[in-house]
Amino acid sequence: MFAKDIGIDLGTANILIYIKGQGIVLNEPSVVAIDSETKKALAVGSEAREMLGRTPGRVKAIRPMKDGVIADFEITEIMLNHFIRKVNGKSFLSRPRILICCPSNITQVEKNAIKEAAERTGARKVFLAEEPKVAAIGAGMDISKPSGNMVIDVGGGTTDIAILSLGGIVTSSSIKVAGNVFDNDIIKYIKEKYKLLIGDRTAEEIKLTIGTVFPNLKQDKMDVRGRDLVTGLPHTITITSDEVEEALRESVYIIVNSAKSVLEQTPPELSADIIDKGIVITGGGALMAGFDQLLAHELKVPVFMAESPLTCVAEGTGLLLDNLHLVDK
Repeated sequence: MFAKDIGIDLGTANILIYIKGQGIVLNEPSVVAIDSETKKALAVGSEAREMLGRTPGRVKAIRPMKDGVIADFEITEIMLNHFIRKVNGKSFLSRPRILICCPSNITQVEKNAIKEAAERTGARKVFLAEEPKVAAIGAGMDISKPSGNMVIDVGGGTTDIAILSLGGIVTSSSIKVAGNVFDNDIIKYIKEKYKLLIGDRTAEEIKLTIGTVFPNLKQDKMDVRGRDLVTGLPHTITITSDEVEEALRESVYIIVNSAKSVLEQTPPELSADIIDKGIVITGGGALMAGFDQLLAHELKVPVFMAESPLTCVAEGTGLLLDNLHLVDK
């Protein structure tokens, strides 16, 4: 039996696995629930995510990836092993070749950690590819020609911004401001304004349901339940889209300014191409209402959302698996 080639989008929030010839076979949260006494994994993925913030003393729900890199080596290995087994990528006879995506400016040590974790799951060979490049390929951009393409990939842990030409990255920036920071901004805002404590999952729900980053774009409201910091009792408040926009403003402008600085470092010929083609945004953060409008307004360049922002990187790994010789420098 021949080994299957596997592409992995190892994200801070979600992990997606693509198998050559089958497409995306797995899309689950990067969360592992472990028993802190026996160090055994009790649940992985969606099942473990249900436990976030709701576990008894000895059970811990952990996100082993932080800011796009491995924060907890052992648990990342448990998670990868579980998912590769689940999609049957590892049989007794086959050792797959694995292609993993990583943020564009992580250190060699961090790259080695990702590689080692994958090798220990039984991979025959591990390839690493830079996330913005893979996202651009997955979004259908032709980066092989000598013309400029710009992609902004807003994930859970990092936002990767890159200008690509001739199949490589010309200028890029990777910042640790993305979906998870947005959630924390919402928690902080509600805590300061309403003296109400909410959890990560509630914050994410607010972001996805009524969140916007462009002023006066949405007029939605949502009831939010949490713990009143004054009385210590459960309490409900109503929050509006405008308040979410206000909570996220500072972080969103860090992304905008980072995109501006990447554009400022770009050779003029490539800048001209980007004005013609526009910028493509991918990743879960791209789904925030008004993100494309805000970027277009601030950068004075057309901005388009990729067709399926959440799966762009995984789709890109699929295309790269057909050309692994190009990745293997």
